Amino acid sequence: MMNITDVRVRPVDKEDSKMKAIASITIDGEFVVHDIKVIASEKGLFVSMPSKKHGNGEFKHVAHPIKTETRNRIQDAVIAKYEEVIGDTE
Repeated sequence: MMNITDVRVRPVDKEDSKMKAIASITIDGEFVVHDIKVIASEKGLFVSMPSKKHGNGEFKHVAHPIKTETRNRIQDAVIAKYEEVIGDTE
């Protein structure tokens, strides 16, 4: 099982934006994934993995977890860090 060994979050300062922050995670102290977005929705916060816009206007994930449990671990770690960072700035 992979371990998320570091999470860094940069809040986004746009009042009307659903995007609340950009995050990076380090996996096992050896692999970094940048540009994970923290998004606010009616159901609460969630993370969106990094994506790239293709010629047809469609966005495709550049990196993403295959297993639901891995996605949940990433999401929980990023949102917890986001809430910690936001709490420090309020």
